[in-house]
Amino acid sequence: MSTHAPEDLAAVLAAYATHLRAERNRSENTVKAYCADVRDLLTTTVPADEDGTLDLGVLGLADLRAWQNAAAADHGRSTLARRAASARSFTSWAHRTGRIDADPGLRLVGPKRDRHLPRVLAQSQVRQALEPAVRARRDLDDPVALRDGAVLEFLYSTGCRVAELTALDVADLDRENGSARVLGKGARERTVPLGRPALQALDAWLGHGRPQLAGPDSADALFLGVQGRRLDQRQVRTVVNRAVAAVPGAPHTSPHGLRHAAATHMLDGRADLRSVQELLGHATLSTTQIYTHVSVERLRSAHRQAHPRA
Repeated sequence: MSTHAPEDLAAVLAAYATHLRAERNRSENTVKAYCADVRDLLTTTVPADEDGTLDLGVLGLADLRAWQNAAAADHGRSTLARRAASARSFTSWAHRTGRIDADPGLRLVGPKRDRHLPRVLAQSQVRQALEPAVRARRDLDDPVALRDGAVLEFLYSTGCRVAELTALDVADLDRENGSARVLGKGARERTVPLGRPALQALDAWLGHGRPQLAGPDSADALFLGVQGRRLDQRQVRTVVNRAVAAVPGAPHTSPHGLRHAAATHMLDGRADLRSVQELLGHATLSTTQIYTHVSVERLRSAHRQAHPRA
């Protein structure tokens, strides 16, 4: 028998979201994705009583499998793997908190995530995408161009995630040591080095661009929109998409694509895997190893140097 008081869907999701944030240290993007999956799961498989409360005890393994199978035709392996992870996380939490008597998610198996990367920008393509940033630093008269240049240089120099970039405050920069403090997934803090072009772009933005956009709502946010508020992730995606779209032959690229490019180009330059792991903020080395699969030039070079019949 469930030992928990009856709850409606909103109350269940609110409690689960609090668990993800407070106990699991999940990022806000993960919380939103997991809660969206669980909302879909519960509205599909658990009927509400007349007063809106849910009897989570009716949720079984067959329901989880049917819910997952219904999505198989419309979603890729990565999405299906995340849905399975969401369901397992939810049923585990519901069991521990007395909302259900047994955990049906223990036996739910999802597909393995795709372990491949999209096409990665070549170094020459990155240089072309960043050329407007270089011009903006010479002219110093367009605050938005200075900001966009600093955003692009920072993303490529550090390989940071877009959520990490938009959360940055001015105080997170250490100009003297050429680094920045970044808060990553699971509230893990790391320090990332900044290359000379990134430092120059940040200096131009802070000295000439940011003061023109700053307003009452700016607080200490490092990157600002034209309204003076903290730059959001959608705006950063627009900045990256616009810069890369201007490069002939370049693949469609998101901010995460610049992260892929930074990691791949470091490996091409003979960086060791552990250093790239630390730069990207990966919790495990296995996550970073995916980038070795696309570092073709490094592999070819090693093959030419070492193979007896190269």
